[in-house]
Amino acid sequence: MTNIKIDETIIGRIARWAALNVTERAALLERPAVSQSEDIERRTAAIVRDVRSQGDSALRRYTRELDGYGGDSLVVTEDEWESALAKVSAAAWAALKRAADQIRRFHAAEKPQPLSVEVSPGIVCQRLWRPIARVGLYVPAGTAPLPSTLLMLAIPAEIAGCSERIVVTPVGPSGIPHPGILAAARLAGVSSIFKVGGAQAVAALAYGTASVPKVDKIYGPGNAYVTCA
Repeated sequence: MTNIKIDETIIGRIARWAALNVTERAALLERPAVSQSEDIERRTAAIVRDVRSQGDSALRRYTRELDGYGGDSLVVTEDEWESALAKVSAAAWAALKRAADQIRRFHAAEKPQPLSVEVSPGIVCQRLWRPIARVGLYVPAGTAPLPSTLLMLAIPAEIAGCSERIVVTPVGPSGIPHPGILAAARLAGVSSIFKVGGAQAVAALAYGTASVPKVDKIYGPGNAYVTCA
């Protein structure tokens, strides 16, 4: 197997299991505690309600309040793509490409095939698979950038035949997604990325705004607010 040097500034912090003591291993495996679920549900419901009724105005307000990005543009521009991709090292590109190739190979192999059976003379029963036309893909980036999540969402959707793949991911004050996420998007053939995260992003995908298209189904992991939304 070829060894590929990992660029941790792009992929994220890597914990070396063999170098950790018992306490550090336990801390690494511990899941974040979820408390005050009623408060989370109440807050999430308010965010979803605001985005549904106020559209981009609420989306920008929550993005500024929760993510620190106060810009007007909610979509990643071509200049921002190029600026971010220039920061991705050759090692990171190689690692992401290898991951993309393996993900694509696996999901291509598991793609279901149409089934046609003549159950009686002249009577044919079929099982046909139809892709979802427009899917929303949520890629977390709050605790750590997850380019692998983008690859594992976008590539299966491409293989399934989804005609539109809309990615949302939170950004910080810079207003530009993590370079690793954009590199993964480029490898997966994704061109529509919006600078929104959290419950507000899920609401935008579910109901649509002037900037963010309404999708047919939403996929992806997230924190308690994202899951609740």
